[in-house]
Amino acid sequence: MRADVGDRIHIHSRSIGMQEQQGEITEVHGQNGEPPYVVRFNDGHEGLIYPGPDCTIERRRAEEQ
Repeated sequence: MRADVGDRIHIHSRSIGMQEQQGEITEVHGQNGEPPYVVRFNDGHEGLIYPGPDCTIERRRAEEQ
C-alpha cells in the first residue's frame, strides 16, 4: 500500500452493523509512501494506523494539490 499526504483512506467494515470509517492522511511515516499513516477521521479524531486488507486509498486529485 502506498499513499501521500492529502489522500483519503477508507476502512471498510468487516462486521455486520459496523460502519465504514474514512479520513484524510495527514502524515506518512513509512518510506516511499508506505504505512504507518496519521489519519484525521471524519469525526475529528486522529490516529496512527497500519492499514489492513480491509482498507483502500483514494488518491488526491491533481486539481486539489
